[in-house]
Amino acid sequence: MAGAQPGVHALQLKPVSVPESLRKGSKFMKWDDDSTAVTPVTLRVDPQGYFLYWIDQNKVSDAYTPSLIEKGGTKTSVDINKDAKLRELLDMGNMVGRIENKMLTVVSGPDMVNITYLNFMAFQEDVAKVPFICLVSRLKVCPWLGIRYILIQLLICFNAFSLISLTFCLLQNDLIPKEDFTLELYKIFLSNICPRPEIDTIFSEIGAKSRPYLTVEQLTDFINNKQRDPRLNEILYPPLKTEQVELLIEKYEPNVRQISVEGFTRYLSGDENSVVPPEKLDQNEDMALPLSHYFINSSHNTYLSAGQLAGNSSVEMYRQVLLSGCRCVELDCWKGRATDEEPVITHGFTMTTEISFKEVIEAIAECAFKTSPYPVILSFENHVDSPKQQAKMAEYCRSIFGDALLTEPLEKYPLEPGMPLPSPQELMGKILIKNKKNSPKSPEDNTKKKLSDQACSTLTDSSGVLEPSPNPGEVEAESEDEEDDDDDGKKSSMDEGTAGSEAFATEEMSNLVNYIQPVKFHSFEASKKVGRSYQMSSFVETKGLEQLTKSPVEFVEYNKLQLSRIYPKGTRVDSSNYMPQVFWNAGCQLVALNFQTIDLPMQLNLGMYEYNGKSGYRLKPEFMRRPDKHFDPFTENTVDGIVANTLSVKIISGQFLSDKKVGTYVEIEMFGLPVDTRRKAFRTKTSQGNAVNPVWEEEAITFKKVVLPTLASLRIAVFEEGGKFIGHRIIPVSAIRPGYRYIGLRNEKNQALTLPALFVYVEVKDYVPDTFADVIEALSNPIRYVNLMEQRAKQLAALTLEEEEEVDCKEVNLQTLSGPVPESSERLTCSYVTVHIGVALVPTEVAAQTVEELKQQKAFVKEQRKQYKEMKELMKKHNKKTTDMIKEHSARYNEFHNDYLRRRAILQKSVKRDGKKR
Repeated sequence: MAGAQPGVHALQLKPVSVPESLRKGSKFMKWDDDSTAVTPVTLRVDPQGYFLYWIDQNKVSDAYTPSLIEKGGTKTSVDINKDAKLRELLDMGNMVGRIENKMLTVVSGPDMVNITYLNFMAFQEDVAKVPFICLVSRLKVCPWLGIRYILIQLLICFNAFSLISLTFCLLQNDLIPKEDFTLELYKIFLSNICPRPEIDTIFSEIGAKSRPYLTVEQLTDFINNKQRDPRLNEILYPPLKTEQVELLIEKYEPNVRQISVEGFTRYLSGDENSVVPPEKLDQNEDMALPLSHYFINSSHNTYLSAGQLAGNSSVEMYRQVLLSGCRCVELDCWKGRATDEEPVITHGFTMTTEISFKEVIEAIAECAFKTSPYPVILSFENHVDSPKQQAKMAEYCRSIFGDALLTEPLEKYPLEPGMPLPSPQELMGKILIKNKKNSPKSPEDNTKKKLSDQACSTLTDSSGVLEPSPNPGEVEAESEDEEDDDDDGKKSSMDEGTAGSEAFATEEMSNLVNYIQPVKFHSFEASKKVGRSYQMSSFVETKGLEQLTKSPVEFVEYNKLQLSRIYPKGTRVDSSNYMPQVFWNAGCQLVALNFQTIDLPMQLNLGMYEYNGKSGYRLKPEFMRRPDKHFDPFTENTVDGIVANTLSVKIISGQFLSDKKVGTYVEIEMFGLPVDTRRKAFRTKTSQGNAVNPVWEEEAITFKKVVLPTLASLRIAVFEEGGKFIGHRIIPVSAIRPGYRYIGLRNEKNQALTLPALFVYVEVKDYVPDTFADVIEALSNPIRYVNLMEQRAKQLAALTLEEEEEVDCKEVNLQTLSGPVPESSERLTCSYVTVHIGVALVPTEVAAQTVEELKQQKAFVKEQRKQYKEMKELMKKHNKKTTDMIKEHSARYNEFHNDYLRRRAILQKSVKRDGKKR
C-alpha cells in the first residue's frame, strides 16, 4: 500500500555530512543583542551535525542544539549600520565584501515568540552559510536524538576539563576521566539506571529460552513476521534474506551469526527500526502536479506575536514562520504616517503595534527559501488607500525580491479557463502575490477616484496614524452570501474582521498578481462553470464549516482545481486555533493558523508538515485530485481505491520520561475523517512514582477500521499524574511501522526531546470485515485452512455415516479361536467384530492402522468429497447472492440520486422563475 513503505528496509535518507572545515572550526566574531561586547571565537559543528558550538579565548565551550537553531539564519546589516559603536568594534571600515554574506544569527527559544539572539560574523564571505545549511540538514534526519546526542553534548560542554561530572547526566556526585567516557561505557551507565526486563521477556519469547542468543534464522523470522509491514507488496518490498540479517547482526553484535540480548536491544533502538520510515522525513512526494493538489503550510496574521487585539507586531515572526517551513504568510497592510508616506503592517482598529512594510519584505526575501525551495505565497490584506503608498509597496516587492518575484504567468500555464495551476516544482524559488486584481478594462482614473473616496473616510488614532474606516455596507457586502439574512451577515462580518474591507488595488499592485487572484465566493456551481484555476476564495472558519456541512462533495471538487484559504474567526482574540484536520478532510490547501499559539491544532499542523522534507507542501490523496473520483468527507464506508487499515497499539514501557519522582500515564487518540477521529481513545494507568522506566502491562488499543489512513494521524502523549504535559508524537497512520518500536517524544513545538521515549508494540494490517475473516485466513494460510477442513470432515463423518455404507475391514484371522466359527462370519464389519470378540472365548488383537490407511477407506473418501462439493456449492451461492445484492443496491442508489437531481433542477428553475417575476 502506498504510504506504508518500506517496512524493514535499510535507511534510505542520506546521512548528514559535516565538512572538514566545520569540524576544525572557523574564526567568527560573536555578540548578542543585549550587549555590544564582541568576542572572537572558533565556531564548530560536531562530526554528527548535532551541535553548533564555539570556543573562546578561555577555551570555554557553549553549544546549541539543532532543535533550537531551526530558527537560525543570516541577519541583515540594517541593525549593524545603525550602531556606531558596534561598527567600530567590528572594524567595519576596513571590511571587504558584503556584511550579510558574513553574518550568522542564531535565534533560539521554546517557541516562535520567546526567543533570544546570538550574532556571529565571519572574516570571510559565505563562511556563515555553511553551518546553517548543515544544521538544517540534520533537522530533517533527527526523529529521535538518543544517547549518542547526550554523549556528544557532554564531551563538548566538558571540553576544557579532564574529568566529566556524572551529576550532569546521572544525577550522581561523581567524576570520570574524559578519555574513559566512551559511548559503550555511557550505554552501560544508562542500562544500570534504566533496566529493561520487558526486552528480556521479548527476547526469550522469540526463541532465546534455552540459550542466551538468537540465531540468524530466528532473527530473520522475527524481522519478517513481527517487524515487517504486511501492507507492503512482497515483490517491490521483499522480506529480508538471511544475508541481509547477517549484516544487521554484524552492526549490532560482535558475535558471528547470532545476537545477544544486548545486541538485540541496540538493534531495537537503531535507525533501521524507527517507527516511521526515515525516507518519509525526506522530500519523497511528487512535486510536479498542479498547486491545487497540495496541502500548503499557511500562517494567519503572521506579524502578531500575541493576541489579536493587543501586543507587539514583529518582523522577526516572518523569519521564524518561514524558517519553520511555512509557505504562505499574511501581510495586513495599512497606510502609514503622512510624514514619511511609508506603508505599515498591523492589525487594523486594534491596539497592536505597527511594523515597517519594507522591513517585512526584506525579512521575507532573507528567509523565504532557506528551509524549503518551493514557492512562497504572500497573502496581502491591502487596506492602503493611498496610490502613492501602494506604488511604494509594489516597488519594494520588485526591487527587494528581484527575479524571485513572479510577475508574469508562465508560458506553459496562461491565465485561461480550464488551465491548471503550475506545479511547486515549476514555481521553485518563486514568490507569488495574493492581492486583489483589477479588471483589464478598468481605467486608471477610475482607480484613483475609488482610492480618493476611500481616503476621505479615514480616521486618525491617538498616535496620529491615518487608518481607513471600513464602510459598513461594503464589509457586509463582502462578508455575506446572497442567501444570508441580515443576522447572518452581522455574525459573518464579526467573524471575518477587517478581511472584507480591503482597498481597491492600484495598477502597480494589480500587475504583481497572477496565479493567486482572490475573488468573492458565490457558489461551487458558479466556480465550476467559470473554471478559472487562478481564482481562489478565502473562508472564515465558520463559513468554511457551513459550506462543508451543506456541500461536502462539492467542496472537495472545488479544491481539485482552485485554491481555498481558511482562516480563524475574528472572535478568537486570544489567537487560539481551530482544528485544521476538518478542512484537510475537504482538500482545502491554505489552512491558515496562528503560529504564535502552540495549541493542539498547531501541534497537528507541525506534525503534518514535518514530513516530505519540511518542504511546506504535502501531496493530497489521489481521490482528492482525480476528476473522475468523488469523495464525501463524512463517509463511513471505505473509499474507492483506498484500503482501510486496522491499527493496534500496545504501550509497553517508557524511558527517561522525567527526572522527577512522579507518576506518569499515556494517552492515545486519532485524528482524521469524522468516522476515524477518536479523541482520548485510550489512557494507561498511572505509574507509581516511576518516570525513569515505567512499565504498563495493559491490553492494546485497537482501531478496528481506519477508513482513510492517508489522512489519519495517531497522537501518543505522555503526562505527569497531575496532568502536566511531558511530550508527545504525531505519526501518520499510513506510514507507521508495525512491530516493537521506540517512539521518541517531542515537545509542543515538535522539537525532538533528548532521551524521553516510549517502547510500544504496533500491529497494522489491511482491514477485513468480519464476514470475510475466514476467507482471508484461508488465503493467507492455505495449509492450515486445508488441515482444518480435513479435521472438520473427519468429525462430520462419524455423524453422517449411513447403515448401507459399511466400511470394509481387513480379514480377521479367527483360526486360533477355540470352537467353530460360522462361514458367514469370516468377513465381519468392524462393529460386529468388536461385539463378537467382546464375548468370544479367546480375545484376539486387531492390527493397528496408520492415519494414511484410514484416509484411504471408502467411507472417508466419499464423505470428504461430499463435504468439499457442498462447500463449493455454498461458496458459489454466496458469491452470486453478494453480487446480486451489490447490483440491486447500486441500481437503487442511482435511482434515488437521479430522482434527487431531477427534483433539485425543478426547484432551481422554479426559484429562478419566481425571482424574475419579482
